[in-house]
Amino acid sequence: MPQTAGHANPARMEIPPDVLKFLGSLIAILALAGIALWLKLGPQPRIESPEEARIAADQAVSGFDPVEIGLDQNGRGAIMRDAAGRLLLLRPHGSHFAGRILTPLARLSQEGEQLVIDTGERRYGAFTLALKDPSAWVRAFEAVKG
Repeated sequence: MPQTAGHANPARMEIPPDVLKFLGSLIAILALAGIALWLKLGPQPRIESPEEARIAADQAVSGFDPVEIGLDQNGRGAIMRDAAGRLLLLRPHGSHFAGRILTPLARLSQEGEQLVIDTGERRYGAFTLALKDPSAWVRAFEAVKG
């Protein structure tokens, strides 16, 4: 079709295949990030201070008020004792901490500077804490267990 003065032929825009691949990848990455955010996935939670441990303990077991706290040296969890002598284990579960009051079914053992705690619950499982004095927690558990 001949061009007439004042009427430009609309330019046909072609998008290079590499740009389309890039845009497709970007959309996929953003979708996956959105799904991860929606599922509340993310980095492992950490306990950095006794106050954070108290908050996590109360969230895991409402009303648990620790009088002694053993923080994992890497911030991965904690063990605590309340005034009644009950022991609570906190371990990461997704983006928060799950807690269990240790029952007589639990088994505690010391391996060097680590405290290995098997709760006796198949679904909660065993967990290892790096503590300054793991033997004190083994003794505390034995005293409660009777």
